[in-house]
Amino acid sequence: MVAKFVVDLNQPLVFQVGYLGEDYDEWIHQPIVSKEGPRFFANDILEILTRTKWWVIPIVWLPVVCYLVSVSLQRSLTAAQAATTLVFGVLIWSLLEYTLHRFLFHVKTQNYWANTLHYVLHGCHHKHPMDALRLVFPPAATAIICVPIWSVIRLLSSPSVAPALFGGLLLGYIMYDTTHYYLHHGQPSIGVPKNLKRYHLNHHFRLHTKGFGITSSVWDHVFGTHPHPKVVS
Repeated sequence: MVAKFVVDLNQPLVFQVGYLGEDYDEWIHQPIVSKEGPRFFANDILEILTRTKWWVIPIVWLPVVCYLVSVSLQRSLTAAQAATTLVFGVLIWSLLEYTLHRFLFHVKTQNYWANTLHYVLHGCHHKHPMDALRLVFPPAATAIICVPIWSVIRLLSSPSVAPALFGGLLLGYIMYDTTHYYLHHGQPSIGVPKNLKRYHLNHHFRLHTKGFGITSSVWDHVFGTHPHPKVVS
């Protein structure tokens, strides 16, 4: 009988987790609640690139959103049209947020490289949900993901609409990443923020196969992945 692989938490994790094979999914859903995150890589430069402060997200991307809207205005969109397009982009993001979380971030993997890639993408967050420096996406990773999304938007919309629409998606992303950080490290006491925090932590600690919405539970209701009320309470 082959002994199961055991991850050494005192060593860099990224190139270990692949060896878990089919046990990987179970392992990442046994969270370690600590504000001190694990080491990912032995290489110091690679390690630094995995860590991002939450405030970097609005600082980097809000100016891009403003620039994109300004381009649409220069290309003949009125202010009202640009604002409407921006809001529509945010709504598109909310669906994209749900879809990515459910079907990409929670895809089940079993082989070495699939496990390794998934751990870097999202598995690390479920294993160490309070790691404050790996809660938001590094801007470089976001920029890579933006390339195909921008290409699709540019193909499907006019030159004047495309920048503001893409700006709306980026604004939705900013709202998502900063909200996600707050749900883990903020202390809301009333209303919508408190309910969202309880809803999201339920996804982490009680039922990871439900509750994929971060900024809203609307799409969970639409697609039947909203957990039973007794589970969330």
